[in-house]
Amino acid sequence: QVQLVESGGGLVQAGGSLRLSCAASGRTFSSYDMGWFRQAPGKEREFVAGINWSGGSTYYQDSVKGRFTISRDNAKSVVYLQMNSLKPEDTAVYYCAQGTVVVLSDYHGYDYWGQGTQVTVSS
Repeated sequence: QVQLVESGGGLVQAGGSLRLSCAASGRTFSSYDMGWFRQAPGKEREFVAGINWSGGSTYYQDSVKGRFTISRDNAKSVVYLQMNSLKPEDTAVYYCAQGTVVVLSDYHGYDYWGQGTQVTVSS
């Protein structure tokens, strides 16, 4: 079955960096779009960044543009989220998702989700 396993979360000071990884298995990774979403306590899950199956197209939430970079390695079946200049408001559980989507930010287009990794940014 399809599995998505996130790693790389942790506690970091404001202004610091983290790189999240999501290792996928169970179906042909290079055939599917990938997304990163996050959910802060008491808030709804929100889109962070997405990348299409080939890596040729990416899309970001406005609040992370210029700070976060999504990338993928189809040979390793891994998608990454490089997060720089982190802010306390980036604190959330980060989830990766896989699917075939029309719009990379469309939550409903992703059919498999990981369990999430906690990112905490202290001020």
